[in-house]
Parts: sequence; structure tokens; C-alpha cells
Amino acid sequence: MEDIVKDKPFPTQIELHQKSRVLEIAFSDGKQFSLPYEFLRVHSPSAEVRGHGPGQETLQVGKKEVDITAAEPVGTYAMQILFSDGHDSGIYTWEYLHSMGINQEAMWNDYLQRMEAAGAKREPSPNILTAKAGGGCGSGGGGCGSSK
Repeated sequence: MEDIVKDKPFPTQIELHQKSRVLEIAFSDGKQFSLPYEFLRVHSPSAEVRGHGPGQETLQVGKKEVDITAAEPVGTYAMQILFSDGHDSGIYTWEYLHSMGINQEAMWNDYLQRMEAAGAKREPSPNILTAKAGGGCGSGGGGCGSSK
């Protein structure tokens, strides 16, 4: 078993860059990747994103400005990433992160094509801000079709 683990790349360095929203990761095989937070979020290995089987995936929209609020090790094989939108259920194995780096361009292009086909946007929805600023239903602020 020890020989199998030695053959799999493992991280030698991980850095979170909050300003540019990029996770930089270097592996024992010499490969280095810069993985944007949005990319990591929309390709989360969680059941919430992937579903419980083929065809059950949920397209993640409005994640362009997502941040990573924390990243914690899970044993010696993975890390759990906590995102600013509250998502925290994906366990990113070293193998999955390595695969994401190698396949980043194809995965990203596929995501953008699915977004376009769905008529969805990467930008966060302004609805929450609009509702708060406009007062919403029953607030007396003129929301929900009132004539104020």
C-alpha cells in the first residue's frame, strides 16, 4: 500500500491568494497549478454539486466573486474548502485537485458552455441587494407592486 501512495502526486505547497481569488498548488511530480476560487467552487466534489449519480449535477451560477474563507486538511489525503457563499461540503482529494489542474481548460470550457446553454450568468444575482434596498413585500418600502 505504501508504494501506491508514493506513486500518487501529493501537494508540496498550497497558497491562497485572496486578492486574485486563486489557489496555487504545487505537487510532488513537479506540476504547479493556479486554480481560481470560482473554478474550485463550481466543480466542487460535493453531492450538492455533483448529485448522487450521472445526470444529477446542479449547474452552479453566480459564483464569479466567491471567496475561500478557510481551507482545512482532511487526514493526509485531502482538504475541505469553505466558501463565502456557505458551501462547505466538498472534500477535495489531492488526486482530484491534481486532475482539476491537468484538465482545467477543458473543465472550464465545458462549464461556460453549460452556462451559456442555460442562459445563466457567472455574476452573483443582484436580487438580494435589490430586495433589501427596495424594501420588499410588507416593509412599507414600496416593494411588490405597491403604488408608493
